[in-house]
Amino acid sequence: MEDLLNLYSQRKAEIRKRLGDFKELWNREDERIFAELCFCLCTPQSRAESCWKAVSKLMGSGVLLKGKAKDIEGFLANVRFPENKARYIHEAKNSFTVNGRIRIKDKINPDNIKETRAWFLKNVKGLGLKEVNHFLRNIGFGDELAILDRHILKNLVRYNVIETIPKTLTPKKYSDVEEKMKQFSERLGIPLGELDLLFWSKETGKIFK
Repeated sequence: MEDLLNLYSQRKAEIRKRLGDFKELWNREDERIFAELCFCLCTPQSRAESCWKAVSKLMGSGVLLKGKAKDIEGFLANVRFPENKARYIHEAKNSFTVNGRIRIKDKINPDNIKETRAWFLKNVKGLGLKEVNHFLRNIGFGDELAILDRHILKNLVRYNVIETIPKTLTPKKYSDVEEKMKQFSERLGIPLGELDLLFWSKETGKIFK
């Protein structure tokens, strides 16, 4: 684990700055928060950078908030399963629109993120635990949540936190692995949110989102 601690020492300041950026997003308008949800709806089996480029173009064009599913799909050429994901985005937009405005913050309780997570899982089609945790982290509420993507799971195996990468992550299995990652972060003395970005940057060479 010495290699991991050394890497953390090198990247800690940058990681903390990035997490600070996420926390600042909560002060932005609902439309910007909704864009993060759309990004996370796009990420399954797709590159994060490609997903964010697509969502950024959707925001810039106005299609994200005004377009139909078919219009949205046209911006998702580099995202896997574009038809399904465009539909999820469009359905989410409709569900969060009140009197012509996006009102997503009303569904987020900063004092009970676990309850908020459960609500989004139940009510937003296309979100699994990984995606909803990713969304909540990206708007500043991920201190106790793990984003168990392939980069994170690979490192959890490498450092003997889990024996193998699970073939499927049921809610119970996800919760079990999340708890083991929390315990590992406590042993290391690295906060869970920081450990997540450390693992991700270790595999990709980047501290992204």
